[in-house]
Amino acid sequence: MDKQNFLAEAEVAHKPVKKKSTIVKLVFIGLALVLGMLIAFCPMRFGFWNYKPFMSNIKLGLDLEGGVYAVYQATETDTDNFASKLEGTRASLQALLVSKGYAEATVVIEGNDRIRVDVPSVENTSDILKIIGEPAKVSFVLTETKETVLTGDDVKGASAMYSPNDGGYVVSLDLTSEGQDKFFNATSNNINKTMDIVVTIGEESTTISSPTINLAISGNAIISGNFTADSAQKLADQINSGTFDVALEQRQIDTISPTLGDNALKYGLIAGIVGFILVIAFMCAIYRMLGVGASISLLFYVILYLFFLSVLPWVQLTLPGIAGILLSIGMAVDANIVIFERIKDEYRNGKSIMAAYHAGFKKALFSILDSNVTTVIACVLLLLLGTGSVSGFALTLLVGVLISLFTSLMVSRGIIKYFLNFNSYNAKLYNLRRSKQYADLGADVTDAQIQADMDKELEDKRKKKEEKKRLREMEKNAKQARATTEGGDNA
Repeated sequence: MDKQNFLAEAEVAHKPVKKKSTIVKLVFIGLALVLGMLIAFCPMRFGFWNYKPFMSNIKLGLDLEGGVYAVYQATETDTDNFASKLEGTRASLQALLVSKGYAEATVVIEGNDRIRVDVPSVENTSDILKIIGEPAKVSFVLTETKETVLTGDDVKGASAMYSPNDGGYVVSLDLTSEGQDKFFNATSNNINKTMDIVVTIGEESTTISSPTINLAISGNAIISGNFTADSAQKLADQINSGTFDVALEQRQIDTISPTLGDNALKYGLIAGIVGFILVIAFMCAIYRMLGVGASISLLFYVILYLFFLSVLPWVQLTLPGIAGILLSIGMAVDANIVIFERIKDEYRNGKSIMAAYHAGFKKALFSILDSNVTTVIACVLLLLLGTGSVSGFALTLLVGVLISLFTSLMVSRGIIKYFLNFNSYNAKLYNLRRSKQYADLGADVTDAQIQADMDKELEDKRKKKEEKKRLREMEKNAKQARATTEGGDNA
């Protein structure tokens, strides 16, 4: 078929589709964007309630906000393998702080027998004591003979939990294999006798529970004693502190100022805002309405990003973290550019704007997923192997990459689709150009067929769904019929 006949047969009217519903959807998107910007950035007052934007809830690291530091000294240095035990204590203390939401906390060994702890975003120095806790030693002692069955050396860790059987909160002790054997032997040989659970903090020992041994207990131990959620967690933290390989004594505690200056955050935010504006200007200038759609999706990206940074307990923003944010914004823009360049290639080679839009998103999908999956893998490895600022950078980058995938592949696609519903025949509006071979081909020459194919696909899905429903009804009726027949035969 020659070009003239093709044009004659495929020509369609320039008419927007689903105009009213498209207007409603775009208005809804605009309202959602305005609402998101308000709750993200604007403090508001509702009667007696002052609302703080969730951006203000993002925790800052040592280099941006400062914090506190504490120095602990080992009290027992005349033990075998002291250096390895001190390193084990440092690692345990680091894990305890990370579990409390302080991923940016740093724990280092100073000299031969000291450990220094730097914790960001702590408002007063007493909070560091609540985080680390005063080390506690737990022991299980037979009431009658005063024989100590278990000590802190037999405990690997402790955790607070709710126990329906005990009717409240308890502290679960994770015992070593040797500790489990000791506990089993002691409970087996002392059935119907009582055992005191003693917690020692400093020089003071307190019996918190004296349960009766009703049966031999294998596995881990449980401490019960009218705990609340807070008191159970506090005791678990104290026991975890007491299970360190080396006993520690606090020597010094004080505040520290931001290491990179008070203006570091302000200048970092200014750089981010300027860069974001330049990105939007570039996208709109190069891709026009496609760029406008991408810019709107980037605004949604920023709102979602700030929300997750404020609610995720492991995030503490540092300058490396800000670098991860800016890098993920660049990757979000990169995904849109890959899609738009694919759309331009499809239109250049003879497809209509609508057809190029569908083909561009479809063909760019796997390229975008491949590039982002490799980044996600790198972030996960940095989180597993890195500490401090390295893990902070990896976490912000990982969150940004996952959100950018959603906004690039879902939000951008939906917004651009609504733009095309208004105008899918003006190529200049989207900065699209034909190659010389297709210079005389209309911008929407195949849109009617595209719309027909989309409608047919939806109709086919509807028919398949109805067919599945009909088959399920037939199967259900057949089962009922068989059940009725079998009932009659038995009668």
